[in-house]
Amino acid sequence: MDPSTLRELAPEITASEVARLYAFESFGDFLAAFAVIMDHLRSPEDYALVTRRLVERLAAENVRYAEVIISAGAILWRGQEFGPIFDAVAEAAAASPVEVRWIFDAVRQFGPEHGMRVAELAAERRDRGVVAYGIGGDEERGPASWFPEVFQFARSAGLRLTAHAGETDGPQSVWAALELGAERIGHGIRSIDDPALLRHLRDHNIPLEIAITSNLATRVVPSLADHPARHLHEAGVPLVLNTDDPGIFKTTLSREFELAARLGFSEADLRTLAANAFRYAFDAAGGAGE
Repeated sequence: MDPSTLRELAPEITASEVARLYAFESFGDFLAAFAVIMDHLRSPEDYALVTRRLVERLAAENVRYAEVIISAGAILWRGQEFGPIFDAVAEAAAASPVEVRWIFDAVRQFGPEHGMRVAELAAERRDRGVVAYGIGGDEERGPASWFPEVFQFARSAGLRLTAHAGETDGPQSVWAALELGAERIGHGIRSIDDPALLRHLRDHNIPLEIAITSNLATRVVPSLADHPARHLHEAGVPLVLNTDDPGIFKTTLSREFELAARLGFSEADLRTLAANAFRYAFDAAGGAGE
């Protein structure tokens, strides 16, 4: 949800209040802002509006296929009925020219019971464009070692697997996610600190979902010059560029490519990154032939 969409939902909020909400200095501040912003999603119609605004922005950028993370765990945590919300979101996305698939995300610090409920919701909707299950949130307070049974269930249900790891925690967090069977790693930037992990990611063709603006906004990387994306690429690790939360971080996929170019990615490198978006898509049919 970007600031303009928030004001559509809550016109009583002033522009200065919105500006303060979307300004944060750390990953913890971001999580707090995320929670406050979600407080303004009160009905399925609200979620549908946010979805329409998202797919409009994607279509304007000529995005053809998108795998969108739904924080199903946050919706459950707020005590909302998930079914009508997903129905509204799916219907809004279906009206867009962008081919959308869904990844259901559990809040890892809420524990494995919570994680299993989200996995069950995902499994129930496999025939409605849900392609994967993952865990996000605070990786230090929700270790991957809590979730082996959950990931085993999700895999047996035919879901692909992902996990946010190596964003605020070190390479050991990425290793732990890989032990769960994660096929893609959200962020994973701290992999740069472990040469053995870099070789493993390269040799097993496991991509990192890189979100440069997000890493700068949450201060997990202090400056663009310090971002390890180029070094990860040079180490042979497959990378895909992402926007993470584009509305909150005020970015677009085009901007992420511009930032990658500033980091030294050549035009040929950028073409590889674009191709990787389809190569590592969880829905082979959706990503095929592009």
